[in-house]
Amino acid sequence: MVRDAVRGFIEKEVRPNIDQLESGELPPYDITRKMLAAFGMDTMARESLEKELAAEEAGEKKDRGGSTSLANSMFLILNMEMAGVSLGLIASLGVSMGLTVSTIRSRGTLAQKRRWLPGLVTMESVGAWAITEPDSGSDALGGMKTTVRRDGEDYILNGNKTFITNGPYADTIVVFAKLDEGDGTPMRERKVLTFVLDKGMEGLTQGPPFKKMGMMSSPTGELFFDNVRVSKDRLLGETEDTGSDSRGGEGAKAGFTAERIGIAALSLGIINECQRLSIDYAKTRKLWGTEIAQFQLIQLKLAEMEIARINVQNMLFNAIEASNAGKPPSLAEASAMKLYSSRAATEVAMEAVQLFGGNGYMAEYRVEQLARDAKSLMIYAGSNEIQVTHVAKGLLRD
Repeated sequence: MVRDAVRGFIEKEVRPNIDQLESGELPPYDITRKMLAAFGMDTMARESLEKELAAEEAGEKKDRGGSTSLANSMFLILNMEMAGVSLGLIASLGVSMGLTVSTIRSRGTLAQKRRWLPGLVTMESVGAWAITEPDSGSDALGGMKTTVRRDGEDYILNGNKTFITNGPYADTIVVFAKLDEGDGTPMRERKVLTFVLDKGMEGLTQGPPFKKMGMMSSPTGELFFDNVRVSKDRLLGETEDTGSDSRGGEGAKAGFTAERIGIAALSLGIINECQRLSIDYAKTRKLWGTEIAQFQLIQLKLAEMEIARINVQNMLFNAIEASNAGKPPSLAEASAMKLYSSRAATEVAMEAVQLFGGNGYMAEYRVEQLARDAKSLMIYAGSNEIQVTHVAKGLLRD
């Protein structure tokens, strides 16, 4: 029922605007807000947050496991359906309402949650999650060069981030930076602290959107920090104490796990749409007086698309069921999901282009867009090469 309702919204509100979204002429946020309002998701998110914060203020330990898992399941359906039409739109939504919200939710004080989450959970405010830098893509934590140093009760932030989803338009930005204590500690060994910035802060520059190969409906850009003064109430948790996590990177790793499971859902959406378009085309395109669906090589392509669809769907649904049972996938398992599903989506999309022949190379047939979008999933959320190391480390550690 949810899937069919989402499909109806997509047909009415998203497909007619695809060209404007893909050109960057139309940022995705107004359509996203309209979608949340249409399904009452903004109201539900707001009410859920109010209850959660009230319970926290009362000192109650509220178990949100079941509801959160259900919400994630519903959100994954939304991801799947939207990815096959506008991958960028759903990627922007996921970073804002997923990574940005979850980081503040898990690590922030009650006051910080009250300050930033109400706007973020409804997309009234656009969120960004800034960890990637020009020289530290796959080595996000170790190679990080953005720093903060203490200045009285405040901190001074310097550096820059790149490839930041929503960066050009974000209202609220979660930023990871290395603490410079002036004691000569090597950069790789310094503690990582997490701060929340707001658009318009002095010294913060949000670069214009990049022109990209795919996911063009998702604004991606650079952030520059030039002596940005950050008060302590912007340090998540308002403490430099990271407990047993000496370098402060576990929060980022939790974000990586969620993001990589999300990639599997996006991949499935692309596979579904490529398969649907390919089946329809194979039934209508004729060569030598015969529908190409009758040719065995075309049937082989469709069969392999179906195998990819079943495999990725099973991986994703198993992850959902495991999460519902209180045993969410580990980082290594999430990396395996991301590695396989993004590769499968890219292969399916390229085969769809091949099946369409010359038409597949033309933008109007949409499989061209899906092929460009799918390729981004092999790089996004950590390149597939780095996923191999996470999977192997998980196996060797066991």
